[in-house]
Amino acid sequence: MTTIGVLGSGVVGTVLSNGFLKHGFAVCRGSRSPDKLEAWQDAAGPHGAIGTFAEAAAAGDIVALAVKGSAAKQALGVVAPDDLAGKVVIDTCNPISAAPPENGVLRYDTSLDRSLMEDLQEAYPDARFVKAFSCVGSAYMVDPVLPGGPPTMFICGNDADARSTVAAILEAFGWDVADMGTAEAARAIEPLAMLWCIPGFLHSSWSHAFKLLRA
Repeated sequence: MTTIGVLGSGVVGTVLSNGFLKHGFAVCRGSRSPDKLEAWQDAAGPHGAIGTFAEAAAAGDIVALAVKGSAAKQALGVVAPDDLAGKVVIDTCNPISAAPPENGVLRYDTSLDRSLMEDLQEAYPDARFVKAFSCVGSAYMVDPVLPGGPPTMFICGNDADARSTVAAILEAFGWDVADMGTAEAARAIEPLAMLWCIPGFLHSSWSHAFKLLRA
């Protein structure tokens, strides 16, 4: 059984961890304070474990980074580089600034010429980062049901085999997958969260996802 090391004790980490368990994976969740996850572990069953960020990354055959964008480098910073080397790292993070949205538009700490995922890939060159789950709210990350059929998840990363691995997970989770190629595409994918959030901030409407229509 493949084990996913999920770094993050928040809502996204919980949703993805439960989704991985539902779809036949084992999960080791990591947190700075693993005791916060004890209730989750009790409910998760025999294939759910908890530990520190470092322990979860070491345990995972695949790693899912599910923390705030501002905490991504810190979370990975406590992981031994050898425990990420060669592994697929699913990067769910967006570089959201602490500044409030402007007329419903999130502010980012990056520019259109550089993405958070590119920074992470540069810092951990032996890991195989794939951007995914970053352009939709947590309520629709696993088994999304919306009018019009499966919504589209945009992914990217430098390693084609890693993208294929993540695409297979997404398809099992009920997504249509659009592979956007190498890590530079994260410069376009990460800002999709800004667009996704505008209806929520302006109209309290959060029940939507993107769909790529192909001719």
